[in-house]
Order: sequence, then structure tokens, then C-alpha cells
Amino acid sequence: MLNAYAVRNEALVRVETSHDAVPAEVTWVDLLHPQQGEDKALERCLGIEIPTREEMQEIEPSSRLYVDHGVRYMTATTLCNTELGTPKLTQISFVLAPHRLITVRYDTPKPINLFLNRAQKPGSIQGTPEAILTGLLDTIVDRVADILEKVSEEIEQVSTGIFRDGAARRDKTFQDVLRTLGLKGELVSKARESLVSINRLLLFLATEIEGNKVSKDIRTLVKTQSRDVESLMQHCDSLANKITFLLDATLGLIGIEQNNIVKIFAVLSVVFMPPTLVGTIYGMNFKQMPELGWEYGYLMAMMLMLASGVLPYLYFRKKGWL
Repeated sequence: MLNAYAVRNEALVRVETSHDAVPAEVTWVDLLHPQQGEDKALERCLGIEIPTREEMQEIEPSSRLYVDHGVRYMTATTLCNTELGTPKLTQISFVLAPHRLITVRYDTPKPINLFLNRAQKPGSIQGTPEAILTGLLDTIVDRVADILEKVSEEIEQVSTGIFRDGAARRDKTFQDVLRTLGLKGELVSKARESLVSINRLLLFLATEIEGNKVSKDIRTLVKTQSRDVESLMQHCDSLANKITFLLDATLGLIGIEQNNIVKIFAVLSVVFMPPTLVGTIYGMNFKQMPELGWEYGYLMAMMLMLASGVLPYLYFRKKGWL
């Protein structure tokens, strides 16, 4: 699917086009999930090489960030499907030509639609490819920041349930806590991986536009975005450490509860051991057992068993073992 946009009145306007006939006024060409042959047709039309899906998935920086015949190729990893509860990472390639920006993607991260909704309002964007690129990157970074804020709030709620709100912790099982922490840890890990990729792209872009005819506002925005990304990466590290701490604390509390259960069984076995011993003695089949013929023998045996069980229990309570 091919979407083409031109800038009119400082706003993005969609332009009807095809893979083999892109109007000169088009500033942004968005190629979504290209079918076989569509990328080649666009290459012939624009005279610009379009990265394949296999090339976009390369992990080495030299395959993701490079310049070829004056065209800058940049691939970033972004978060996708976070609002559906099944977050994943997807790649977006940004091909920055002198007069046009081409994006290649196989998913639709939410920041793409957010940027389109904002950029289609008059007076919202400059008419250069660099402005569109930085606008997209700014929206992606803002979206990651929103996700991390929400994760931070949810982790704080889990922390409150574990350490301060005993009733809430009883209502929410440890299994649920571990599952929540595991999911949030996975999301934070994916967010950091995305931020690392975007930070490399911004550093590359800042170097490439430093000596070119790019407005000072764009250069300043790129540097600001780079600082924001570094700050978010530190926030990810902080969240990851807190999640690890909460996981360790939860496992420790599970161990304490298990120890308490084992302790209860151990104490019960000690408490019932003397009565069992008394009952065993009087269950022996000897002919000469004087207490068997005593009028108060049964009552004495019952009192002896009761005392032998109660006295250890009171002793354990006094020692604070119960």
C-alpha cells in the first residue's frame, strides 16, 4: 500500500498516486507492507533504492545507518501493539532524499497515525523532508515516554500492594504479581531496545545534517530529541531495576509464607508427639499394667495427653515461635 503526502499551507495533504508515477509535489511517500514488485516499481520511479524487509531486520549499525549517492538510509526499531496488550518490535526505514522522505514499514505503530492527525492541521509542519522526519521521530519518542509513564504507575501500584497494602496483596495472588511484573519487564526491555535504536538514528542524523542546508530549528530539535531519548533510556534502566527488586521481594515473601506453613506443621508435629507417645504406651498389650484397673486411669491418661500437648504449645508462644 502506497500513501503519498504533499505539504500545503504547512499541513500534510494526501495525494493520489501510484508506484510508477509519483508527482513532484509529494514530500512524503509512505510504503506500507509492499507486495512483491511494488518496491521495485517505486525504485524505478524515484531512482532511489528501497530497503527490503530482510535488509531492515539487519542488526549491525552499518546496515541500518548509511549514505548512498547522497541519500540517507536510516532504520529504527519501534514499539507496536502496546495498546492491544501484545507489544512487539517492528522496523521502520526512513529514506531521506534531498527533496523527499520515503518510509518503509510492515506494521502500523500508533505514532504514525498520531503524527498524521496532528500534521494534517494547517500551520503544523514545515514543507521539508527533514521536518517530516523529525516530526515522526518526535511522535515516536513521545509515545514511548507515555508508555513508560503508564508502566511506572502500574509498577508503583504493584509495589504498594506488596509492601504497604496487605489486604490488596491478599486479594491479588503472588502468581498475578509475578505475571504482571514479568509483562511489564518485557515491555520495558522492548522500549529500551527501541530507544537505543532511535538514539543511534538521531546521532547519525545530527551528524549528517550538521553541515547541510537544514534550518537551525531542525538541528536544535534533533539534539533535543537525542537528549530526551537518553533520559528515557535512563528511566528504562531505573524501571528495570525496580522490577527486578520487586520480583526478588515477591519471591522472598513467597519463601517466607512457605516457611511459615512448614513451621506450623513442624510445631503441630511437636505438639502432638507427647500425646501420641502416651497413647502408644497405653495401647501396648501387656497383662500387668496397673493403671488399666484403676478407676481414674482413663481420666489420668487423657489429662496427661492434654497437658503434654498444651505445655509445649505455651512454651513456643512464650518464645515467639508462633
